[in-house]
Amino acid sequence: GGSVKAGKMPEGEKTRQCKQEEEQLQKEEEREGLIEFYSSYQELFQFFCSNTTIHGAIRLVCSKKNKMKTAFWSVLFFLTFGLMYWQFGILYREYFSYPVNLNLNLNSDRLTFPAVTLCTLNPYRYSAIRKKLDELDQITHQTLLDLYDYNMSLPRSDWSTLSTQKRSSRSLLHHVQRHPLRRQKRDNLVNLPENGPSVDKNDWKIGFVLCSENNKDCFHQAYSSGVDAVREWYSFHYINILAQVPDAKALDESDFENFIYACRFNEATCDKANYTHFHHPLYGNCYTFNDNSSSLWTSSLPGINNGLSLVVRTEQNDFIPLLSTVTGARVMVHDQNEPAFMDDGGFNVRPGIETSISMRKEMTVRLGGSYSDCTEDGSDVPVQNLYSSRYTEQVCIRSCFQLNMVERCGCAYYFYPLPEGAEYCDYTKHISWGYCYYKLLAEFKADVLGCFHKCRKPCKMTEYQLSAGYSRWPSAVSEDWVFYMLSQQNKYNITSKRNGVAKVNIFFEEWNYKTNGESPAFTVVTLLSQLGNQWSLWFGSSVLSVMELAELILDFIAITFILAFRWFRSRQKLSPPGPSPNSHDNTAFQDETASGLGVPHRFTVEAVVTTLPSYNSLEPHGPSRDGEVGHD
Repeated sequence: GGSVKAGKMPEGEKTRQCKQEEEQLQKEEEREGLIEFYSSYQELFQFFCSNTTIHGAIRLVCSKKNKMKTAFWSVLFFLTFGLMYWQFGILYREYFSYPVNLNLNLNSDRLTFPAVTLCTLNPYRYSAIRKKLDELDQITHQTLLDLYDYNMSLPRSDWSTLSTQKRSSRSLLHHVQRHPLRRQKRDNLVNLPENGPSVDKNDWKIGFVLCSENNKDCFHQAYSSGVDAVREWYSFHYINILAQVPDAKALDESDFENFIYACRFNEATCDKANYTHFHHPLYGNCYTFNDNSSSLWTSSLPGINNGLSLVVRTEQNDFIPLLSTVTGARVMVHDQNEPAFMDDGGFNVRPGIETSISMRKEMTVRLGGSYSDCTEDGSDVPVQNLYSSRYTEQVCIRSCFQLNMVERCGCAYYFYPLPEGAEYCDYTKHISWGYCYYKLLAEFKADVLGCFHKCRKPCKMTEYQLSAGYSRWPSAVSEDWVFYMLSQQNKYNITSKRNGVAKVNIFFEEWNYKTNGESPAFTVVTLLSQLGNQWSLWFGSSVLSVMELAELILDFIAITFILAFRWFRSRQKLSPPGPSPNSHDNTAFQDETASGLGVPHRFTVEAVVTTLPSYNSLEPHGPSRDGEVGHD
């Protein structure tokens, strides 16, 4: 009997033993799993610092018994990390600033000769507007007489037809009187006294006033120079007269042979197929050589004999003296697909002078997208191209102004192309367009309209760098036979012969042309290389070390989620919705199991108790058992 009592095991002891076996079994299963994981942050960081290839990390755990060393290496480690990522920030900032390298290339090839536009500098009295121009000259004659006591001489034909034009001039006189020239002194515009001024004329400024349709607001356009004021005032009325011509072809009165006496390119004579004609309101008849209308000229060799040579007439025949105050011709070199903006890129040729213009071609190719604010073809620019040419910055700016002019003033400016559905400004139809134009022009120059911001540079540009040389032509010893030949061939019969003719030579200075290109200065490969250099400098590690650091971050996140999930489950078990009828005796054991091991809910006490043998099963059964016990 005593032996039987000694062999019996209490039920609580068996329960603890079963629990220990289960825990041991669970640990063995965890060790045998495919994924090894960490049970705490300390274990994670200790494993990382002991096994990583990043320099200095081992010092954080190998010197943990010396707290001073551990603190020193911890500060040094994280300070190094901070400095490295500060350098990373500098590299990223440089990368996202999209810097570029400028590449300079010199190319040698046959060069396409550019387009050359030549204007007479002689606004012509076209037959379609001759009568109104004569009327305007009469009004200007009287105005100058009143302002400056200057009696401007006019051709006799104008005086003789004055009496027959009085009726027709009333409408023009009415509009001119709405915008008269006035004198200005001390910022006050006053009308001219009828009997003439009694003060010194040098104390006055001259200008004209443009008022709105209801005369509630006026714009004062004043000039310190009387010449500029008279030209601007005359030009304003001249534009109105041009705008009244219904068909622009009525102004097409080309007189090429009377302006171009000689034309040669590459020692070959030019013909009419090599030029096109257009009319400019201020520069008169203009002729463009080598445009897209014919086969393009090419230069095989540089030098004055392999370019364009022109002999032009510079006499101002039947000109408008109040509109043009210079003598000569105006020349501009430009690309074939670009319009000739004579105000911007042109220069004047002097009479009696041979002007030799040498050119150097230069191409610029910019990177688009994030590297520069350029446009490929202008399709992404919010301005409609009104010109029949490719996109340029000047084309866009003029189109922008014209579109704003039509929107604000209800009509288009005569110097620029006409938008669809619009008409040119004319004070017989648009009374206050002059007031609107000058107000808009002031806003345009101050970039209030935003045209300079909207219009971007093209990504591809072709420019010609020009340099000019001058010499007397013809010379004193050769002028007699030169003028004799011109008089025989071109009917050149000008009294002041030297001031009536000029020569222009345009040629390439050298065979080479320069190309300015851009390439990215900081690519993705460069960025990775720089980042690797910084990483190696501060930690002496490689790409695999970066992967180790990424693994550490992922493991840290995973442990955080696991611990948060366990904490959430334990909170749920500590506050159950209600006790079950058969589990009230096992609540403490469940809590202990859940809090201590985090075992799933299915491992309950009932499951353990049902597997244990009953207490009675430990008692001996049958005589054999008794015999064995009695034997003991």
